Amino acid sequence: MALNVFDHDEYRPPVWKSYLYQLQQEAPHPRRLTCTCEVDNRPKYYGREYHGMISREEADQLLSQAEGSYLIRESQRQPGTYTLALRFGNQTRNFRLYHDGKHFVGEKRFESIHDLVTDGLITLYIETKAAEYIAKMTINPIYEHVGYTTLSQEPASKRHLPLSPEAPDGPAPLKDACNAEERLTSLVRRATLRESDLTPKYEKVHNFKVHTFRGPHWCEYCANFMWGLIAQGVKCADCGLNVHKQCSKVVPNDCQPDLRHVKKVYSCDLTTLVKAHNSKRPMVVDMCIQELEARGLQSEGLYRISGFSELIEDVKLAFDRDGEKADISSNAYEDINIITGALKLYFRELPIPLITYDAHPRFIEAAKVADPEKRLEALHEALKLLPPAHYETLRYLMAHLKRVTQQEKENLMSSENLGIVFGPTLMRAPELDAMTALNDIRYQRLVVETLISQEDVLF
Repeated sequence: MALNVFDHDEYRPPVWKSYLYQLQQEAPHPRRLTCTCEVDNRPKYYGREYHGMISREEADQLLSQAEGSYLIRESQRQPGTYTLALRFGNQTRNFRLYHDGKHFVGEKRFESIHDLVTDGLITLYIETKAAEYIAKMTINPIYEHVGYTTLSQEPASKRHLPLSPEAPDGPAPLKDACNAEERLTSLVRRATLRESDLTPKYEKVHNFKVHTFRGPHWCEYCANFMWGLIAQGVKCADCGLNVHKQCSKVVPNDCQPDLRHVKKVYSCDLTTLVKAHNSKRPMVVDMCIQELEARGLQSEGLYRISGFSELIEDVKLAFDRDGEKADISSNAYEDINIITGALKLYFRELPIPLITYDAHPRFIEAAKVADPEKRLEALHEALKLLPPAHYETLRYLMAHLKRVTQQEKENLMSSENLGIVFGPTLMRAPELDAMTALNDIRYQRLVVETLISQEDVLF
């Protein structure tokens, strides 16, 4: 396996650190302490490890024989509640035990008590033996050398470098070529990506979700093993980056979405979509506007008249299925109002509106400024709060709507009319009470009207 890497320094493949993996292998194994007598009223979801209502002292005496032994008892202080008693570090630890279809004592939920105890012993052992090591895991991460930072450097001569199984400054990785290749996937993809010089490098936060990894996995930020049986770390739903939960807090906001993870166009975060497709703006915005300007600028009631909702839904499905290959030509959709409807629907379905929730209050405040010159200044400052991809898309849309108003004699659409149509679509309010949201509508209209009429000044 070879890499094409563009870097000033000689590329070295990551060294997957095995210390925490070795500790997991050393962790005590669970030993179920079965009850030899019949116990009345045993919950159906517990087995022979249930000992009924016994005291802490009795549980401690029963478990004193072996590290990793465990039992379940009913609390004497609070009948009807249950405790997992676990032997670890030569002492008995007691955990309040819950069941809602799965067993849990904390955030993680398990199918069986055995899995819960196995995971608990691993966690206790590693966090006891390697507390200081874990606290320093995020220092000198491999991400700095193999991650997105490669993208921002000037290309040097191409190198074809094999993946070496070892490096001089760390422990040798586990000899599992298949797993190593799987772990390298997202790192290699990032290290070898080249963005077009014309494409802006938008910043995007990672979309981390708690994830259960099947088989051994290593963190792609710190290169350390991700321990435990389930929910060992988090995975970015957009680019596939796998990291420890604690490492996710320090990973740079440089997510490079992978089309394998970004499955749709509509209802997808705008920045995620443009980074996944390596474009300035969402293709649905570019393609719809190009189609409209080619054959529809003089259409009466453009954007005001609605197209058939079923056909608009067809356009949405076409973009979700075919992306930039979607056919929205007059051969497929003769009625131009289908295309305007599809574009408006795209903006309505954005998880974060084009004028974002964070920036919304500043735009409303700007609209309330009575003096036209000061209002422009306030809007100009509010625009700076938008993420780059949102700003670029808004700029492109406003320039298009300005051209729509230049055909007002034919299409009867002024900047005021377009403000009424696009105000609530582009700047949905954060969760507000009904009265406040109603009052905001007139200011939303004024914001969009001003952005259109003063497009050449504001952008």
